[in-house]
Amino acid sequence: MKAVIFDLDGTLVNSAPDLHAAGLAMLAEAGLPPVSFDQTRSFIGNGAPKLVERLLGATGGDGTRLDDLLARFLHHYEADPVGRTQLYPGVREALETLVSTGHVLAICTNKPEAPARTVAAHFGLAEPMAAIVGGDTLAVKKPDPAPLHRAIAATGADEILYVGDSEIDSATAHAAKVPFALFTEGYRKSPVADIPHQTAFAEFALLPAIANGQRTTGSAA
Repeated sequence: MKAVIFDLDGTLVNSAPDLHAAGLAMLAEAGLPPVSFDQTRSFIGNGAPKLVERLLGATGGDGTRLDDLLARFLHHYEADPVGRTQLYPGVREALETLVSTGHVLAICTNKPEAPARTVAAHFGLAEPMAAIVGGDTLAVKKPDPAPLHRAIAATGADEILYVGDSEIDSATAHAAKVPFALFTEGYRKSPVADIPHQTAFAEFALLPAIANGQRTTGSAA
């Protein structure tokens, strides 16, 4: 059995606008200056706690208030996690094709599980997923391989392809010893050539062919 497991933010959905809006609301409440959209986008990838930590670092905020401000950030974000978020072009069609060709699908993200499920449900992505593993599902986050291992176990598959957009996703695939396909249009911070991957793609229309050509599990480069 074959499975394709996806990161969420920057891979299936462009969620940066909603994350930016929640960050601005949190910073305003805390009496801190705003950050630019590009700054927020560059902070995405390691989960909500790290995003808030980076927002505080960029604005001179008090790091000792991290827990309280994280709660306020999540309050704002979870109130409307899909108002500005959009699917990347071709995602829905690619997932439909993967399912029709016998692939089991799952999500493994550092976004907290509750908003990850909300986003997936809003865009009709939840139904085909064998599992949605979030950043707080386990005690550890990516790049620890445990969340990806949890998603793999839920699929029951023995041939895995992990799809993500960032250095963290690449490191996770490497740690889990599964092949990695890099979506180049997400939130990566490094050139494509500097991110270990088995294949890279900029259009989701290409993904079914990539997945159907994946026959054996191997170590990420």
